[in-house]
Amino acid sequence: MLKLNNILLPVDFSETSLAATRYGIEFARRFEAKLHLLHVIEDPVIYLPMFESNPIPSQKEFEEYAQTRLDNWILEEDRKGYESSTRWIHGSPFAEIVRDASVNDIDMIVMATHGRGLAAHLLMGSVAEKVVRKATCPVLTVRPDGHQFIHPANGEVK
Repeated sequence: MLKLNNILLPVDFSETSLAATRYGIEFARRFEAKLHLLHVIEDPVIYLPMFESNPIPSQKEFEEYAQTRLDNWILEEDRKGYESSTRWIHGSPFAEIVRDASVNDIDMIVMATHGRGLAAHLLMGSVAEKVVRKATCPVLTVRPDGHQFIHPANGEVK
């Protein structure tokens, strides 16, 4: 039988990450697994045009922002029925997701597709595509307009 003890949920704080979060929570509950939320802080040099009129936030500001968002990513009422942890790290998203999965004995990665805009996707490729190719565990990719969980007894959307 398939046993999931640790599920990695990389989040980039996009709407598509919210869709993946619903799946991650449901899998964590159903398998009584620990849900690991991970945010990778990218080098802001990539986004220099965005900061032309504003100073680039400091490393500490990026870290504080990431921790605050992670701490509040899952609503209080959705935190029941499973254990979770949060962490952030600096680096290349796909490389750090794959590394984190290996280091933390992750059984499955649940992640969104299309978290970046078209220009970033064309420039750097899809993080999800690279994770699928390089991860040593199964990867569930969730599209923002994908299926929702429907409770079989009452048809309620979860």
